[in-house]
Amino acid sequence: MSKPSIETVLERGLFASRWLMAPMYVGLVLALGALIVVFGQELIHAVPVILSGDVHAEDAILLALSLIDLSLAGNLVLIVIFSGYENFVSKMDIGDQVDRPSWMGTVDFSGLKMKLVASIVAISAIALLKAFLQATEANAPIDQARMLWLVIIHLSFVVSGVLLALMDWLASLTDKH
Repeated sequence: MSKPSIETVLERGLFASRWLMAPMYVGLVLALGALIVVFGQELIHAVPVILSGDVHAEDAILLALSLIDLSLAGNLVLIVIFSGYENFVSKMDIGDQVDRPSWMGTVDFSGLKMKLVASIVAISAIALLKAFLQATEANAPIDQARMLWLVIIHLSFVVSGVLLALMDWLASLTDKH
């Protein structure tokens, strides 16, 4: 028994709608370019200070944390672009590239979710550490309310990550349909 033609057309249209996501991934490539520009600006602003010899250990640590933060954000964007495109739009036909990341094509939605949460927690931890370092370096009164909110937000990300991992673990114990 064959399906009615209206159902076939609807299903093909729904399946083709996945291509509506492609412009979003192109937009994320532009966002990655913006992160590169900001990374370069951070580096350019730091070079004269470093070369002047008037750099303190805390300044070097803050610079490194800023660059790591931007790098993690860039990695996060790449993970979303590659795995999101491959999971929801189309497999990337890039031939036998030796540079192809080993995880490409193997990260499912659950794995993508966990990588995103782990990256967000790491970025949040770096932002929190930067805030603490800046507060102790400035010799100014610490904005306790701001620090409290930064800790609460970070802990919210950590708890969310743990709960998502727990949900994935529980789901792995059930029979798949």
